[in-house]
Amino acid sequence: MPPTRSGAFEPATEKSVAAIVTGLHELHPEADVELEHESPLQLLVATILSAQSTDKRVNEVTRTLFQKYRTAQDFAGADPEVFQREIHSTGFFNQKTRSVLGAARAIVERHGGEVPQTMEELVELPGVARKTANVVLGTAFRKPVGFVVDTHVKRLAYRLGLSDQTDPVKVERDLIARLPMREWIFLGHALIWHGRRVCHARRPDCERCGLARVCPRNGVATVPVPA
Repeated sequence: MPPTRSGAFEPATEKSVAAIVTGLHELHPEADVELEHESPLQLLVATILSAQSTDKRVNEVTRTLFQKYRTAQDFAGADPEVFQREIHSTGFFNQKTRSVLGAARAIVERHGGEVPQTMEELVELPGVARKTANVVLGTAFRKPVGFVVDTHVKRLAYRLGLSDQTDPVKVERDLIARLPMREWIFLGHALIWHGRRVCHARRPDCERCGLARVCPRNGVATVPVPA
């Protein structure tokens, strides 16, 4: 049964929040971004391309793309029509071309060719909102400025009782308030991993979920909980 927003929302207790954090460390100790990259610039580009696509598809594209475009100057000088063809399989290639090439030009013109390291500067780049900025700041620069909120994190935040909001900015606000800052980077990745591997959108695998005993399962049909 797909999740719903009907009925009373059951917030996680402080004790269960601590258990969720511990459980995610135990279940996904190696959780990290699954977009292949070797630099902040590559991570920025890959994250922009990942919108409405899969990390697997983006990685297939960037393995070739990053051999051709190595610097912000390379991306800034790319032929838009050629670039569209090169990223076509990631979907929404017109908008993504404008975003990637526009961000690259801004990085060259405003930041000397280096990806900026503040939220304020990153979200001023074309095609970069808080989610992308948080990915780059947390993963590339190890700066826990905020919390990555994608579709998986938003879904799990609700099911786990961490936020009853639907707007990503408000979900992020709730996660920042309830989770320790030192865990923000890891937990962002771990929640995404858990959403992809266990707590699926339509058929969450609650019977095999290591968090089942502390999860209020907001919006999820009643299923047996492991003893």
